[in-house]
Amino acid sequence: MSTLRSDRQGVIVRCPSCGKSNRQRYENLNRTIRCGNCHTTLPAPAEPVDAPDAAAFDTIVQQTPVPVVVDFWAPWCGPCRMMAPELETVAKDMAGRALVVKVNTDAVPELGERFRIMSIPTLAIFRHGREVSRVSGVRPAADIEALAARA
Repeated sequence: MSTLRSDRQGVIVRCPSCGKSNRQRYENLNRTIRCGNCHTTLPAPAEPVDAPDAAAFDTIVQQTPVPVVVDFWAPWCGPCRMMAPELETVAKDMAGRALVVKVNTDAVPELGERFRIMSIPTLAIFRHGREVSRVSGVRPAADIEALAARA
């Protein structure tokens, strides 16, 4: 599964034209953004985004103007691995309308504790910094997209 890198300021994407890395700031993910090098319009993130730590996660859910679909998962979890392609489909299909974020509960256990994640995979939808919906278990892409659209 491929995931995009992120930090506390935005998602790091490669320009499809010149290959340079660009940071798409979270608060601007619903706007047209151009490459800082060649000025090509950059597509909205169409892959899941990795939340490397709790601070980056907090910034993502608070500043992103579109619904944030958060997958709480762990690398050893078979059902989590089964759902990974579904999340890739959701990220691609909903690019610009929702952001898919992956939280590895082994790497960032404080988020699993804070949100009382009792089983994985668990999907939570955040809008304007607050959790608005949650489901546990493997879901097909269509169900995840419907969940995000309701947010």
